[in-house]
Amino acid sequence: MVSVINTVDTSHEDMIHDAQMDYYGTRLATCSSDRSVKIFDIKNGGQILAADLRGHEGPVWQVAWSHPMFGSVLASCSYDRKVIVWREENGKWDKLHEYAGHDSSVNSVSWAPHEFGLVLACGSSDGCISVLSCQADGTWEAKKVSNAHTIGCNAVSWAPAVIPGSLLEQPSGQKPALTRRFVSGGCDNLIKIWKEEDGQWQEEQKLEAHSDWVRDVAWAPSIGLPVSTIASCSQDGRVFIWTCDDLSESSWAPKLLHKFNDVVWHVSWSITGNILAVSGGDNKVSLWKESVDGQWVCVSDVNKGQGVAPGVGDAHQTEQ
Repeated sequence: MVSVINTVDTSHEDMIHDAQMDYYGTRLATCSSDRSVKIFDIKNGGQILAADLRGHEGPVWQVAWSHPMFGSVLASCSYDRKVIVWREENGKWDKLHEYAGHDSSVNSVSWAPHEFGLVLACGSSDGCISVLSCQADGTWEAKKVSNAHTIGCNAVSWAPAVIPGSLLEQPSGQKPALTRRFVSGGCDNLIKIWKEEDGQWQEEQKLEAHSDWVRDVAWAPSIGLPVSTIASCSQDGRVFIWTCDDLSESSWAPKLLHKFNDVVWHVSWSITGNILAVSGGDNKVSLWKESVDGQWVCVSDVNKGQGVAPGVGDAHQTEQ
């Protein structure tokens, strides 16, 4: 069973939209409609407010920690159309970069696997997706995928930097080049997979199963098994698990995990990629695992009530 082991009084003055633990699980970042981002140090079962970041001029929808090899770096996105990359140096948090290249609310931010460098994907209600890359000289380059989703993009998630099947293949001495991919979900009820070719982002796949806005997508971590997995959730109350077991990643098959009675806001994989956390409008977090016969079963659920386990996916509620 999931049990609430701790609650955090964030002192946010409005609805909290996201809560994310860092790589080591020693810090928690939260963001809210009160326009602030807060960072807490988690120690000995308690938490200490370490930073209150003010830079957005509207509700902050989502936060994302980068890999620690880049230091303490956090991205946030907001209704104010901006993405801010924050960095801590000598105990002080400052803006590392601010991106204002979207025409509407920025709803989702996701860091690429660290093997690709400090690279951030951002999905916006203007229908576009931006990919921001930090260059060797400290400047930032932005590439935009225009008209990625009509009406708007709600979520982005990167594919792992592990080649499907690499765990089972014999070492040949020469590693194939990694392809950069990410998945997005939008208000056109579609899920799209994007692939970088010759420095440009191209639509590789279009996945159709949902009958309403896709609220979140999550590409599962990989240990090199010959299958790729994506979870998606929607306003239609359904969660799908998409799998692809060919190396070209050209044929994706959906399986309905469950039909909930309310909107599903958020899906989040465990580090090993075998347990999926789901949270939605019913104010519950449920954990799902695939059984030996290929069926997805609920292994636990908990009412959020006074406390939801940080990082398991608090409701990402975007009012658009």
